[in-house]
Amino acid sequence: MKVIERPEPINGEIILDATETIMSKTNPKGIIEYANDYFMEISGYEEFELIGQPHNVIRHPDMPKVIFKWLWQRLKDKKNMHAVVKNLAKDGRFYWVITDFEVKLDDKEEITSFIARRKAPPKETIKNISSLYKKLLSIEQVAGVDVAEKYFIGFLEEKKMTYDEYIEDICLIENKKSLDMKELQYYKRKGLFVRMFK
Repeated sequence: MKVIERPEPINGEIILDATETIMSKTNPKGIIEYANDYFMEISGYEEFELIGQPHNVIRHPDMPKVIFKWLWQRLKDKKNMHAVVKNLAKDGRFYWVITDFEVKLDDKEEITSFIARRKAPPKETIKNISSLYKKLLSIEQVAGVDVAEKYFIGFLEEKKMTYDEYIEDICLIENKKSLDMKELQYYKRKGLFVRMFK
């Protein structure tokens, strides 16, 4: 199958409906096997264009490669994860998502597929992550992905957080402000997507 060409990015944002979820399913190599109607609506592609394509066809060039390096390592280690991602629509516009990745295994514990659910992240989350991504991308362009990864590790070490903790911190900042300690303890026991989009 011929891989579709990515469009040239333009300076226009697609604002997501906060009540809708973008869903997709890929095989273990990241080839799209299913995408829901909202995915098609936001990305601007038709099913016949996307199904069978690598998922990175919607990757925006503003995204640092090191984030996807970490993402794929986690998924290959059979660990679910969350990520904040800037995607590229067919018309060149962009849209931000907070993505919840789920690894599907067969009865032999082999990976069969990855399910991704995406929602609109809070504005504050986009502001925080954009700043980090610009730094990582600049480092990648000058010194490569490995050097950007070392910077990223240092960034997380300084914050005394794992990647997951950092994503949760920037995604839930508004929700945390209104919770008392008892609510916060209950809140932390729930998954990130449940806590953000109950």
